[in-house]
Amino acid sequence: MHLTTLHLSPIPTGWWGYTGPRLALIIAITVAFAALGQLVRGVSRSGAIAGAVVCFALFVSVGPGAFAELLAVFAVTWIATRFGRSRKLRLGIAERAEGRTASQVLANTGMAGACAVCYSAWHTPLMLLGMAAALGVAAADTVSSECGQALSRDARLITTFQSVPAGTDGGITLAGTVAGAVAALLVSLVGWWTGVLSGSWLWIAAAAGVAGMIVDSFLGALFERRGWLGNDSVNFVSTVVAAVAAAGVAGL
Repeated sequence: MHLTTLHLSPIPTGWWGYTGPRLALIIAITVAFAALGQLVRGVSRSGAIAGAVVCFALFVSVGPGAFAELLAVFAVTWIATRFGRSRKLRLGIAERAEGRTASQVLANTGMAGACAVCYSAWHTPLMLLGMAAALGVAAADTVSSECGQALSRDARLITTFQSVPAGTDGGITLAGTVAGAVAALLVSLVGWWTGVLSGSWLWIAAAAGVAGMIVDSFLGALFERRGWLGNDSVNFVSTVVAAVAAAGVAGL
C-alpha cells in the first residue's frame, strides 16, 4: 500500500503541522527505533541517541516516507555487518561489537537530516532528493565495505588498482561494489514507493548513492590512508557530495 493512503501525510508542512497525538506517535516510534538499534547492537548508547535525533528530524520534517528510508538503511547495513562476521573477526576488521557510535551515526545520516529540516523550512523539493541521495550513500558505503570484506580476500586500491588486503581504506572489490549499488537502489526504491521520490528522481538518487560510495573510496585512498581525514569525516563528505550532485543534476 502506498503511504499516500495513510493518515500520516508523507510530506507534511513541518513539525507544526502535526497535532498532539501525531507528534506523540512520532516520538514513540523514534524511541522504539533507537531502542531496537541498541537491542540488536546496531548502535551503541550514544549512537542510539544520535539515531533518535536524526529519526525524529526526518519523520517530523518529511514524514513516514523518510522514516521508511532510514529504516531501510538500518536494515541493510545491519545485515551486511553481520554477514560473514566470523571471517571478519578472524581478520580483525569486524565492526565494533557494541555497534556504531554517535559520531558514526551522524557522519552517515547527518546530511540527510539536514536536508529534511531544510525541506521543512523552505519547501524546496530538491532537498528531498538530497536527503534520499545521502541515505543511499550511507547504505551503499557500509554494505559495499562489509560485503567486500566478507566475500573477497583481496581488494584493489581505487586510485592505482594495486592489490591490497580487504578492508584497506580506499580498497574496492567487485562483490562489494555490486552489493553497495544494490543497497543504494533499494533505499531509493523505498523512497519512491513511499512517495518521497518521483520515478525519475528514483534513478538520480540511486546513481548519486553509488557515486557517493565511489567518492568515499577515493577519499579513503587519498586522505584517510595518510591520516589526513578520519573515517567519519570521509563518510560525511561523501554524503554531502552525493546530496549536492543529485540536487544539481535534477536542477538542470
